[in-house]
Amino acid sequence: MTTTAETIGPPRTSVGALGWLKRNLFSPWYNALLSLISVWLIYSVGGQTVQWALTARWEVITSNLRLFMVGSFPPDQVWRVWLVVTLASLLAGMSGGIGGRTARNIVFSLAASFGLFGVLSLAGGGYEWHFANVLAIGAGYLLTRGRAQWGRWVALAWLLAFFLTLFILYGIEKNEWLPLIGTDRWGGLLLTFLLSIVGIVFSFPLGVLLALGRRSRMPMISLFSTLYIEIVRGVPLVTVLFIAQIMVPLFLPEEMRLDRIMRAMAGVTLFAAAYMAENVRGGLQAVPSGQVEAAHALGLSDTLVTVFIVLPQALRVVIPPIVSLFIGLFKDTTLVAIVGLLDLLAVGKSVLAQPEFLGLQKEVYVFVAGVFFIFCYVMSYASYRLEIALGVGKR
Repeated sequence: MTTTAETIGPPRTSVGALGWLKRNLFSPWYNALLSLISVWLIYSVGGQTVQWALTARWEVITSNLRLFMVGSFPPDQVWRVWLVVTLASLLAGMSGGIGGRTARNIVFSLAASFGLFGVLSLAGGGYEWHFANVLAIGAGYLLTRGRAQWGRWVALAWLLAFFLTLFILYGIEKNEWLPLIGTDRWGGLLLTFLLSIVGIVFSFPLGVLLALGRRSRMPMISLFSTLYIEIVRGVPLVTVLFIAQIMVPLFLPEEMRLDRIMRAMAGVTLFAAAYMAENVRGGLQAVPSGQVEAAHALGLSDTLVTVFIVLPQALRVVIPPIVSLFIGLFKDTTLVAIVGLLDLLAVGKSVLAQPEFLGLQKEVYVFVAGVFFIFCYVMSYASYRLEIALGVGKR
């Protein structure tokens, strides 16, 4: 007796590689033409790219790698940067232990990268720190593995680590072990990371408050939030950075002075908060009003309804635009070079001014683009996995 599955539908036939190519790439005739054109383009462009990569003068990167990473940070104090990275690796391992598959994949990839760089550095120096980061990731992962209830403590540790990072990098005046290093010595990828992290961490809660303020029933709060959002969104980031660098000191008391990097961080944060507010407001509008009415009918206050019912759903809906904003903010940090700060891209331009590396723009800009691509792709991949886990757009 035959089953229903055996009697319904045409019989399946297995095709080999040639059959698959004919069916998917060379049938009908216009697919065959497009396939041939694509192969020719891949061969022409890809072949020249590989040939250039093998013959490029990558010593412009290897000789100035420390400059790309930390700018003009004192060489004898670079251990402080490594200490901060090791602390971040420990917390990353702890996050991987309490997180899902995506967090574990990212953490394991990070550990593998540190291990690879450590092996490549065996002939030179600095391999100890690479292997220390591998051990820190492993220790953090084993410490929190299977302890999901530690999530709040790990989040608090990340927040405290941010302020500890600033303390370690800045140092203490007239201290021999941890001497003071002004922010004017911070640069390269270190400065890019600090600007991005500060902008992302502080613009998120500020943007949520502005979005809630715009929907507030209090006219003054609603008017202030609306004016702030619309004015800041109507001004380019470059203008905000110039205002932060030039005009803000004019309004501060003489005894109160903020250094250039702190002013740039404030400008980036305030700019990103306005866009974050609009993203969150879109999520708030997507929450059905019936749920709010049902919550009020159960006796919940406006604060409890907002915190436990409206905001979780709103933030879940707008994960893609929020991550897109974070990625754009990470790339827009290169604009601080206009106000005289030496971020990763600005360091690349200064390296090209060295007489022995004149004309090596391709190598430098490909390296900078590769660094930005790696971190932007990691953020995008983490967002994609988070959307799948939360079922964004599916339920």
